[in-house]
Amino acid sequence: MPSAPEYWSADVGPADVALLEVPPAVRPRDFQLDVRAVVRCPGGDAPSWHALTVEVDGRREWSRRIPTSNPGQTDSLDYQRRVEVAAGQGVRIRAVVATGGSQRLQLRIEAQEQGR
Repeated sequence: MPSAPEYWSADVGPADVALLEVPPAVRPRDFQLDVRAVVRCPGGDAPSWHALTVEVDGRREWSRRIPTSNPGQTDSLDYQRRVEVAAGQGVRIRAVVATGGSQRLQLRIEAQEQGR
């Protein structure tokens, strides 16, 4: 009897670091990773930026820094990736947000198991 797809998440609100550890299982799995950082852009003409770095099992997978848009509103950076996890293995996802002039609002990591 097949088991329900696994779903793991970590939402750390306005913190600057999120960590999600998916434990090992006896079967191989594929996960769709979704990482999202949301910031508030200051009003006016003050320049601001935000950055997101994503690591999978201790290796930097992606990093981007962009100017924050939408004065007085929110802006975000998103990262998506599919990751294969071998039987008996887990996966560790770490996300780090940095800001300059903008305000951190949310940092979230999700791992949704996909069918093979």
